Amino acid sequence: MTETQSPVIREVEARREALVSLCQDLIRIPTLNPPGRDYLEICEMLGGRLRGAGWQVELIRAEGTPGDSDTWPRWNMVARYEGARPGECVHFNSHHDVVEVGHGWTVPPFDGVVKDGRVYGRGACDMKGGLAASVIAAEAFIAANPDFAGAVEISATADEETGGYGGVAYLAERGYFDPERVQHVIIPEPLNKDRICLGHRGVWWAEIETHGRIAHGSMPFLGDSAIRHMGAVLEEIEATLYPLLASKHTAMPVVPEGARQSTLNINSIHGGEREPEDGYTGLPAPCVADRCRIVIDRRFLIEEDIDDVKAEVRSLLEKVKADRPGFDYEVRELFEVIPSMTDEDAPVVRSTAAAIEKVLGKRPDYVVSPGTYDQKHIDRIGRLKNCIAYGPGILDLAHQPDEWVGIDDMVDSAGVMALVLEELLT
Repeated sequence: MTETQSPVIREVEARREALVSLCQDLIRIPTLNPPGRDYLEICEMLGGRLRGAGWQVELIRAEGTPGDSDTWPRWNMVARYEGARPGECVHFNSHHDVVEVGHGWTVPPFDGVVKDGRVYGRGACDMKGGLAASVIAAEAFIAANPDFAGAVEISATADEETGGYGGVAYLAERGYFDPERVQHVIIPEPLNKDRICLGHRGVWWAEIETHGRIAHGSMPFLGDSAIRHMGAVLEEIEATLYPLLASKHTAMPVVPEGARQSTLNINSIHGGEREPEDGYTGLPAPCVADRCRIVIDRRFLIEEDIDDVKAEVRSLLEKVKADRPGFDYEVRELFEVIPSMTDEDAPVVRSTAAAIEKVLGKRPDYVVSPGTYDQKHIDRIGRLKNCIAYGPGILDLAHQPDEWVGIDDMVDSAGVMALVLEELLT
């Protein structure tokens, strides 16, 4: 950290141990999603810390949203600290949920182990390190600038890993990100401390089902295999759609380089009989498959129209139908997000860029995420364009075994966030 003389930076540095401890405490609450474990506990822990320091704290359950139930309620926390004078509001939004642990760990995933200048654990990088850094940044800023103008908000929200509908989307629908209430938003996602993420590509998920007719497996000519029909769809995707997508490139600064073109992933394929129950030792029944389904994940560019994205797939299916006797299909749309990108001249971008230069001694890189995150809801539902992702951590470590966040990276990012607050609120 090069900006050593600033009082707010000294306040951040003085809180280094507190930052590490807070990150560890957050990791030790295993907010696994699915199913949505310990959401209330993490909100109460954070809310209690902030309330004790004079923040106004709300705990908000997103009732009726996907996944919400009495067993697994979707809890969110929003905390607000009012300044001494009227002014604008800067909001730090972090999701508190983490993905499954998976295999291959060499450290306990929920112990918050510290070694070699890193904090290890599921969610350390994505994004409890960023959440902890934003809290420390706000506390340091308030300590150094008690008479600041405006307000600071911190939120810890649910379900970003599964779409954000029980978190930021729910809050945005209720006005928490209305531009009259909040003017600047920073989402501390792990995109490297010297990068500013301006937005993300678009996504369309859909399920394609091919139809067939069941028959005895010894006489498949009396049936019609939906799996064979799906094979024809997959062949057409390989032959025509993948080459088409590879020809589409964007001016968006998407990272990594391979994501600057349109992409399609086939998430899953299921056909014929159900998978046997665990412990079943018998053989499958001899049947021709009468149904086969794939789920596709189409990522598209800001230069593309979503209606054209959908039309490409339907046109492909119609071509297969015209060429293949007995072929029939259904398309069920599951999820869609329009691309989002904040302008480099937006106030929060300019302030963050200046702060990165002061703290790190270098100009930031401007990037766009290959996948979506909660900026989509702040932009489309909240109608707030002045939003970026900026935080500590290396994106490639997200969802990996032995996930970690660097302590120096958290401290530097907290310093950047604190300087942004000074720029915008003093």
